[in-house]
Amino acid sequence: MHVSDDSPLVRNGKTIVLAHDHGLEHGPKQFDGVEARLDPNAVFEMATHDAVTALAVGKGLTETYYPSYDDEVNLLAKLNGGSDLWMGEPYAAQNWSVDYAAELGADAVGYTVYPGVNDEPRLFEDFGPVQERARDHDLPIAMWSYPRGQAIKEHRSRDAIAYAARIGLELGGDFVKVKYPRSPGAMAHAVDAAGDTGVLLSGGSKTSDREFLELVEGCLDAGVSGLAVGRNVWQREDPYDILDKLERVVFEGASADDVL
Repeated sequence: MHVSDDSPLVRNGKTIVLAHDHGLEHGPKQFDGVEARLDPNAVFEMATHDAVTALAVGKGLTETYYPSYDDEVNLLAKLNGGSDLWMGEPYAAQNWSVDYAAELGADAVGYTVYPGVNDEPRLFEDFGPVQERARDHDLPIAMWSYPRGQAIKEHRSRDAIAYAARIGLELGGDFVKVKYPRSPGAMAHAVDAAGDTGVLLSGGSKTSDREFLELVEGCLDAGVSGLAVGRNVWQREDPYDILDKLERVVFEGASADDVL
């Protein structure tokens, strides 16, 4: 299913997902220095900003907080995940269903796979019925595709990220979220590898405004469909300022220099 320009996830052909699955994936330490954002209401409020085309959250936050924001926020239901407390190779277990996400008002669903880990076959197998059920509900599906495992020596190499993007296409994702492969040329190669599946840049750890916005600008020039960003927004002292800047860069074609 190609995501059309009239989808709520798309504006001017681009997408910005505000990701807030960090409480499960990384724990409360992610909120050190910004303790007010431990309250999910603070991040749901950010997601009402015009720059945000979808908010990615898990089941508990959806059940508890989304009903207060369902008229203002497009929900990307993150259906699986794991904690940093797990010491083995990464595995993201599914913890709610497409049907329940649709019942709660999801506009799209998201699912993480880790190509290269020992449990890769099980993750791919898990993804299949999720993808097909999303089609039944006419919900776009975004794949978080993160190469991991002992056999992969460089998780952000040109070839690893292009392969991760291609897996998103091959398994039926409408979007595939990948890490930055350290150069615009390598990102352009990943975009080519993904075919008609939209590539979303993973925002990653917080950096300076200039470094982050120049990264986003370079990836847009390389052909990405947008980004999925969390910490580079809600870990900032003024998250609304960076959202204002992202809106201009992503949707209006402004440069990093223009908005700084």
